[in-house]
Amino acid sequence: MTAKRVGITAVASYFPENIVTNDDLAKIMDTSDEWIRTRTGITQRHHAAPGVGASDLALPAAQEVLEKRGLAPTDIDCIIVATVTPDMLFPATACLLQHKLGATNAWGFDLSAACSSFLYALSTGQALVAAGRSKRCLVVGVDVMSRIINMEDRTTAVLFGDGAGVALLEEVDSGGWIDCELHIDGAGGQNLYMPAGGSVKPATAETVANKEHYVHQNGREVFKSAVREMAAVSVSLMEKHGYTKEDLALFIPHQANIRIIESAANRLNLPEETVMLNIDRRANTTSATLPSCMVEAVEQGRLKKGDLLLLATFGAGYTWGSALLEWSF
Repeated sequence: MTAKRVGITAVASYFPENIVTNDDLAKIMDTSDEWIRTRTGITQRHHAAPGVGASDLALPAAQEVLEKRGLAPTDIDCIIVATVTPDMLFPATACLLQHKLGATNAWGFDLSAACSSFLYALSTGQALVAAGRSKRCLVVGVDVMSRIINMEDRTTAVLFGDGAGVALLEEVDSGGWIDCELHIDGAGGQNLYMPAGGSVKPATAETVANKEHYVHQNGREVFKSAVREMAAVSVSLMEKHGYTKEDLALFIPHQANIRIIESAANRLNLPEETVMLNIDRRANTTSATLPSCMVEAVEQGRLKKGDLLLLATFGAGYTWGSALLEWSF
């Protein structure tokens, strides 16, 4: 059976109303707007209200995607939720979102690969549609990172925000998905992780007191690896298909740190206008970074039908990868 041509036919994003500025953080920790901006490029981020979970953030973005395509929830047959902050360990956030959305004909699952989760989920959804196992697949990137950051640790607390982004994958007549290259290296796990909360170290009064349910990061090592691997995998994928930087309409890298983004773009020798950014206003929204950037790129007219798009990501694990696609709408 010939594989179907698959493309993204709609995108949408959602961010909580509550905006936390650098000055707001400076009131509760030893930092300043200048310190954060110069080191990360971030000026503000969104934080969800208490009691709001990942499925709650994903729901309005999913509803907007359906509205844009003129579809009913029952038209969706697969939901993949990329997240490291599920509503709960089980049931899967995909199940909770399916129920809230009313997508009664859909099956689905969660996928966890840290900041690479959305790209991994997108490649998985593409394979399902290409193989005829799904007709319309919702790929959701959502994280509520404010729940797992230590607000006393300025090295991590300033970096993350909450948000959701959703892409719809369908068969298309032209363009669409070209290829991807994905990697993991578990040797890097010690540099970015959450010590407790899993089966090895379940939650106890002691783990909570020791703040072991928050993000722990060796920033220097993560920085070096992220720059090297995002650039290398992107070059590898471009060369594999015979593309050069002149062919590229837009490069959307994971939005972790402005210095990482700039360093990776410099290694690719890309002009500034080719690189998509939203880290200044959104911070690192983990699984939501790539799809939310797609939304803004379309709204700004920087991504149009037929444009060549390069995605690149890097996250805890280590996990990383790149994807090439021709924009479908």
